[in-house]
Amino acid sequence: MKTLVKSNGFPSLRSMMEDFWSVEGFFSRPLFGNELLPAVNIKSKKEHYELEVAAPGFEKKDFNVTVENGLLIISAERSSESEENADDYTRREFSTSSFSRSFNLPDDISRDQVSAVYKDGLLQISIKKSGDGKKSLKQIEIA
Repeated sequence: MKTLVKSNGFPSLRSMMEDFWSVEGFFSRPLFGNELLPAVNIKSKKEHYELEVAAPGFEKKDFNVTVENGLLIISAERSSESEENADDYTRREFSTSSFSRSFNLPDDISRDQVSAVYKDGLLQISIKKSGDGKKSLKQIEIA
């Protein structure tokens, strides 16, 4: 069973055994497939679209949200480093994690009215609908 908040990306022994005995089979999917991508909920409200991205452990400054060529692109990157020096040893650790997700935007949105808020591990993005209910149509000439 998948949850809103993903694991650290490494499958547990239990999940590997469940996958091995499942109908799809263990070897039909890559071992570390989409487990590193945050879960996303998408809702269509009356006046706007709402996306919720579960990304705990990040900070607001780690995110980059852009609208480009009909795509909503959400990416984040964080790094941490620590060093401990004692009498006869030095311990140094560092880690980096990142993700990028992109979504095709519908035609009925106001591209200039996109807002985002990050709080308590949840990035919420609101995209206002254009309000006219019409989707843009582009006629393609056949050569």
